[in-house]
Amino acid sequence: MTTTAAQPSQPIAPGDERPRSKPMTIGAVCKTLSPEFPDISISKIRYLEDQKLLMPKRTAGGYRLYSATDVSRLRTILRLQRDEFLPLRVIRQELASGRADDDVAVPGPDAGGQRAPRRPAISGAAGASFPLDEVLEETRAEPKLIEELRDHGVITGEQREGTLWFDDTEREIIRAVVELARYGVEGRNLRVFRTSADREAALLQQILAPALRSRNTERRREAVEALENLASVTTHLKHLLLVRDLRRLLA
Repeated sequence: MTTTAAQPSQPIAPGDERPRSKPMTIGAVCKTLSPEFPDISISKIRYLEDQKLLMPKRTAGGYRLYSATDVSRLRTILRLQRDEFLPLRVIRQELASGRADDDVAVPGPDAGGQRAPRRPAISGAAGASFPLDEVLEETRAEPKLIEELRDHGVITGEQREGTLWFDDTEREIIRAVVELARYGVEGRNLRVFRTSADREAALLQQILAPALRSRNTERRREAVEALENLASVTTHLKHLLLVRDLRRLLA
């Protein structure tokens, strides 16, 4: 399989979203991409490299150096995972066919009335909170749907001075449910997703609990990175299992 040679990168002004032309370390790549991808981690980048999706150059001492093309390719991979939920096998095919970063740019809030879903980071705080009326306006959810989701334990929210607030994760859950509702999926149908998520979270906690509770800061940091990678892998596995079962319906 042959790939098209990338054009040399030109120097860019500060704030430009394109990757810098100067080679970057893996830590610098994480810092550059973290505003758009809060769950990016060194371990995740290394995992994508292990899957032969990235091939950065290395120094004589073995340190990775990422070119502007490498960073652009990584951004494309991450957007295809986040916005189109594509498995790595398909992403590899998309890249081989010439899929570029500009082809998967994140649409703005006015792009057809829809906004690309965002996956909140596992590590760190939940993020900003949003009042119910703002969530309803942004996600176009009906108040009845919110009540139904709370009744079935899909979301909880937090009461503050008589107003219901939701963090960024629950807001994205509501947005996803609104999309499912277009196909007739009701709140009561979502219990299977909630049960599955609870079981997976319990399994990952069992695997990493000792390290996550460690008093060693470095060990806890590595455990959080491992947790993020495991979550990514289990999500990919669920996608593959779903595709397999759906293909059987078409057989």
